[in-house]
Amino acid sequence: MSRAEGDVAARPTLASVARVAGVSASTASLAFSGTGPVSDETRARVLAAADELGYAGPDPRARSLRRGRSGIVGAVLESTLSTAFRDPINVAMLDGIADVTGPADNSLLLLTETAGERSRLLDAPVDAVVLFGCSTRLDQSVSIMRRRGIPVVSIEAPPTEGVLDIAEDNVGSSRLLAQHLHDLGHRRVAVVALELGPGRSSGDGDDELTDARVARGTSWPTLERLRGTRQVFPGVGGLATRGSWTSEGHRAGLRLLDVPEAERPTAIVAQSDLLASGVIAAADDLGLSVPGDLSVVGYDGVRLDDPRAADLTTVVQPAVEKGRAAGRAVLALLAGDPVEGTTFTSVFRPGSTTAPPRR
Repeated sequence: MSRAEGDVAARPTLASVARVAGVSASTASLAFSGTGPVSDETRARVLAAADELGYAGPDPRARSLRRGRSGIVGAVLESTLSTAFRDPINVAMLDGIADVTGPADNSLLLLTETAGERSRLLDAPVDAVVLFGCSTRLDQSVSIMRRRGIPVVSIEAPPTEGVLDIAEDNVGSSRLLAQHLHDLGHRRVAVVALELGPGRSSGDGDDELTDARVARGTSWPTLERLRGTRQVFPGVGGLATRGSWTSEGHRAGLRLLDVPEAERPTAIVAQSDLLASGVIAAADDLGLSVPGDLSVVGYDGVRLDDPRAADLTTVVQPAVEKGRAAGRAVLALLAGDPVEGTTFTSVFRPGSTTAPPRR
């Protein structure tokens, strides 16, 4: 039996690959890692030996034990994955995190934290976590991470001790949009808001933006965007939705617009571009023109497939860069380096969906 055949008989190891390649185990390890002073010829010989023996590479679990880390960063979403991935902003921010943490030899683990379930953070094999879609009730998640000694970075969360936040100026950006409508002459305005908190609306009036319902809200970005709008239009009402989906904007738009003209808003502030697209579709279904009968603004600056909303008046937020900032913060915290939170500002982008109200 040849040396190679003898090694194949047992489960191949890095040591057996090194023997076949005629190098030391440490050299074989460097060849696999792609680091260190290993010539191209030696690396090719090691990889050829590994292919001959059917060796797939070092066991990542053993490497994790040696490093004392899993090499995994958790991305925690306060909704189901199917719901989270309907929002292109979430996808863009995840891309940004991966852009930074991936080259540093980390993987992303997607975790969902929904009401009534046992927290997955109790035993998730993560070195750090990034909290998405943050509510005003972060205490449980943060407490778990503190007990485990795991760094926490949040994206758009209320100020929380022990959490480094990557913020968005939701108040200022929403105020810009509202002021634009006010300057055009609009006074009868309504809001189509993102979800006020986890869970699905019952449709029994608990989606109306009354002061009592807003006071029970837990979704920080939603509340901050509403606060910015109300700085220009005090006490403005409207409807909350179940998420940033075109269908939800359409549903809310029909309820707000299918009323007598004297009661109908002349402008709607949608808290996302997808919601705004749904509102515009609802207006079209009711025979209302945009911006002739109704002005609509959005939030996010994403590409919309519906040509009726393609030139939407909105603010453009740097979603990918927010994700990258969160990734850089994670790496700094893991390295024990000093790091501070960052606040991003969205840029106003005028479009063709707003105009002065008809007299």
